Amino acid sequence: MVISLAACSSGGGGGGGEGAGDGGLVGVAMPTKSSERWINDGNAVKEQLEAEGFTVDLQYAEDDIPMQVSQIENMITKGAKALIVASIDGTTLTSVLQDAADADIPVIAYDRLIRDTENVSYYASFDNFKVGQQQAWSLLNGLGLVELDGTPIDGAPAGPFNVELFAGSLDDNNAFFFYDGAMDVLQPLIDSKTIVVKSGQTDIEQVATLRWDGEEAQSRMENILTSTYSDGSVVNGVLSPYDGISRGIISALEGSGYSLGDTWPAISGQDAELDSVKAIVAGEQYATIFKDTRKLAEVAVSMTLALLNGEEPEINNTTDYDNGVKVVDSYLLDSAIVVKDNITEQLVDSGYWTQAEIDG
Repeated sequence: MVISLAACSSGGGGGGGEGAGDGGLVGVAMPTKSSERWINDGNAVKEQLEAEGFTVDLQYAEDDIPMQVSQIENMITKGAKALIVASIDGTTLTSVLQDAADADIPVIAYDRLIRDTENVSYYASFDNFKVGQQQAWSLLNGLGLVELDGTPIDGAPAGPFNVELFAGSLDDNNAFFFYDGAMDVLQPLIDSKTIVVKSGQTDIEQVATLRWDGEEAQSRMENILTSTYSDGSVVNGVLSPYDGISRGIISALEGSGYSLGDTWPAISGQDAELDSVKAIVAGEQYATIFKDTRKLAEVAVSMTLALLNGEEPEINNTTDYDNGVKVVDSYLLDSAIVVKDNITEQLVDSGYWTQAEIDG
């Protein structure tokens, strides 16, 4: 589907005029270089736009909201034909995107929904509720309760299992989709006492991690271990929505005396970052969710090409992404659960990582 989208749009991109392929400028605003995945996203979008003949202004704001606003303002001033924006805080761009609208510049929200403005043309992302479900299924698979697709395993242990919960940053709309998807799977098991959240922290406001920061996650995990597990009980699993958070959790566990073996908890993740893929191989992290940023870039570029050619981009969701002002038409991609046994199939065979990189 994505390849055909790109091929179709590329075919329309060589027509000259004000359309694609004439060397016009496209602004690409990414949140930070502190996460490997955003570097990969930015590079993929830039390479694909340049292949279509565009000049690309790719900027990273290092999670500094005023810096991102300023970067987008500069893109508008430079005469960008379109903007592709992965926001730091999806609620803070209303004014600058009005400037874009006044200049007739279309805006693609990239992976993170931009909120509280009508001036968002389209949204390119993954099925984020399903990503949350996959995170929960991978965690439960690590506990021996379900298959990776969520199918219950016959003869599974009855539990109870001590599980702690982490969510992403409250200023990122995706964090709510991930957490809601995960809790859709986990809440029935919490209700049946198969899973026990021993800390009692289950509201997203309690378990959120500002800016998806691994050090903040490590600090919170350390506090949970000290306050809740000093009685000799152990954590059996941790719901983590992002690999950087997972690595912070691992550091907290190691610092508290946990070691690999029967008592090491199953830990979920997201983004298939190289360090976490290595952690999966080592047995420290149980799973991650693979979201192929190359395909997401293809969708965003295809949307941009279609808009600049006066065409309607292809979408597959018109209901789920209400930004507070309007429902933003979206194209959602699928994701995949990665565990140790399918790293080669999912990540190496697809060319996302090489075996040498994983082994290195």
